[in-house]
Amino acid sequence: MNTRTQITLDPELQRRAHAKAAELGISFAEYVRRLVAHDLGERKPKADISVLFDLGASHEVTDVAHDKDRLTGEAFWTEHLRKVKRETSSRRRQRTRPSKGGRR
Repeated sequence: MNTRTQITLDPELQRRAHAKAAELGISFAEYVRRLVAHDLGERKPKADISVLFDLGASHEVTDVAHDKDRLTGEAFWTEHLRKVKRETSSRRRQRTRPSKGGRR
């Protein structure tokens, strides 16, 4: 949605701007819009919220409002299992390392 804006220009500057717009084959308003857009640079699009929450990535239909307790529990359980697996493999590596001051 566009909004209307009123500006005041020096008469000579306005004459030159109108002439330049006519030379380009566009309206004075379009000429001014292009100048402002060029000066401000590209507009950065808003991030799609699904990128943040990975919405729509599930192959099954989920009702978060109804199943939030179950889904939260599953997420915590999955994270817990990841941590346990990481800690277990870390302990195994520590046990299998040769001691530094031991026999030769």
